[in-house]
Amino acid sequence: MSTLRVPEIVPCPAHDCERLRKAFEGFLTDGEEVIWVLGHRNAKQRKEIRETYQQLFNESLIDRLRKELSSNFRDAVILWTYDPPERDAHLANKALKDKRKDVSCLQVLLEIACASTPSHLMSVREAYCSIFDCSLEEDIASCVSQPIIRKLLVNLVRSYRYDKEVVNLEVAESEASRLHVAINTRQLDDDQLIWILSTRNFFQLRATFACYKKLYGIAFEEDIKKCGNGDLESLLNVALLCVECPEKHFAKVLRDSIIGLGTDEESLNRAVINRSEIDMLRVREEYANMYNEDLEGAIIRDTSSHYKEFLMTLLGKRI
Repeated sequence: MSTLRVPEIVPCPAHDCERLRKAFEGFLTDGEEVIWVLGHRNAKQRKEIRETYQQLFNESLIDRLRKELSSNFRDAVILWTYDPPERDAHLANKALKDKRKDVSCLQVLLEIACASTPSHLMSVREAYCSIFDCSLEEDIASCVSQPIIRKLLVNLVRSYRYDKEVVNLEVAESEASRLHVAINTRQLDDDQLIWILSTRNFFQLRATFACYKKLYGIAFEEDIKKCGNGDLESLLNVALLCVECPEKHFAKVLRDSIIGLGTDEESLNRAVINRSEIDMLRVREEYANMYNEDLEGAIIRDTSSHYKEFLMTLLGKRI
């Protein structure tokens, strides 16, 4: 399901580092060469390149990219070059420290908690502690002012779910009933609701949501919308979509990033870069089904130059 294209024969990290070093020489950096090297290496290979670059030249590759590249192209390449847990730790920190205090920024945390494997979430938490000298939970507690939102996010990010396809239909039916009680009483901050969402494995949750629809004739997310359109309702629906179908969630993120006036490059980068090694083929399919449009064509219309070429490379295309 990945769209990343890695050559059959991959040069050694030292060779890739020499190519990058040469690309940085002269008045203008050779962006094509940077794309050709970093845009065709998987996470393990990129990490080896970073480590080797530091050893060979006594310099951080990330720092050098920051100096040599510019604008959206620079931001995308640096984000891609980070190790995935390190990348998500940086994204989470940026979302929490965002001065706009827009609750929509916090959906990054829901993606990490609900659209990632349990082991990846643990790695993100470890990376966060290492980079920022505090835990992700601590920063949520200090940066998120709304108690209900804080409660939801802390519970989701500190969870460690079982990662196998195990489903108990009796439990699913029972917990669907509990969710329905929370909806009927409009208590979306109910401890049982948050406990279910933050502890059950994703397969069990999907079974619970299916039972909910079967029992009550309406999808759980639709019932949440009936409770209002506040911040909690908005974030809960993001969490549910990330659990049920991450590909649809990221298709929506991509659509929102390029539709209308201007482009939200941060969201565009996050979606393309985070999913290109996971499920971007399915994200592209969902995008086409949902919006009757080709994702690549939509991105091409909204981007330019090396930035456009880099994103297309990660999507498995060459233009």
